[in-house]
Amino acid sequence: MTTIIALSSGLSQPSSTRLLAERMAQSTASALEARGERGVEVEIVEIKDFAHDIMDNLLTGFGSQRLEELKQKVVAADGLIAVTPIFSQSFSGLFKSFLDVLDTKSLINTPVFLGATAGTARHSLALEYAIRPVFAYFRSALVPTAVFAASEDWGATGAGDKDLMARVERGAGEFASLISGRLLEPVAEIDEFETPDFESLLKQAGIN
Repeated sequence: MTTIIALSSGLSQPSSTRLLAERMAQSTASALEARGERGVEVEIVEIKDFAHDIMDNLLTGFGSQRLEELKQKVVAADGLIAVTPIFSQSFSGLFKSFLDVLDTKSLINTPVFLGATAGTARHSLALEYAIRPVFAYFRSALVPTAVFAASEDWGATGAGDKDLMARVERGAGEFASLISGRLLEPVAEIDEFETPDFESLLKQAGIN
């Protein structure tokens, strides 16, 4: 049995953060099955459902039973999907608060697939300079491809949706390889959506 926990720290209902977590989880399950893994179990967890438990834990140093059970699931998982909305050019406070109640040694070498959502593509680099370093501190095995989805990605049809799914599927393939203990395949081409052209983003915003 291969167990994947997908953490979504969206606050709204419905949430684009939850939607991205679901896509990443579904693609991961498909990628693992394609590699011969059987009995893949994926659980999507809304962190907002544990907000009061997390705050109580931070204030008192003691976690509720349901929070402790969630922490045990996260630590025991074969892989972790972590998706957060971007607020003020960084992860959400709820997302960071949950990480703060985890033991700093609990995610060493755990494969982690990162995702983020925001209203504009200008926040896409927050994945690299704000979120990835946090899991590097945990010494997790980070998937090279992280997935960012802006508001326009969800309203896109045709090419726009295909571009988002292409990033999700590539990252899921890398994630599945890390979980199954296989080496990542070298890639000769750089994905323009993985490394945004900052000059183009400025022009789109009307800044010369």
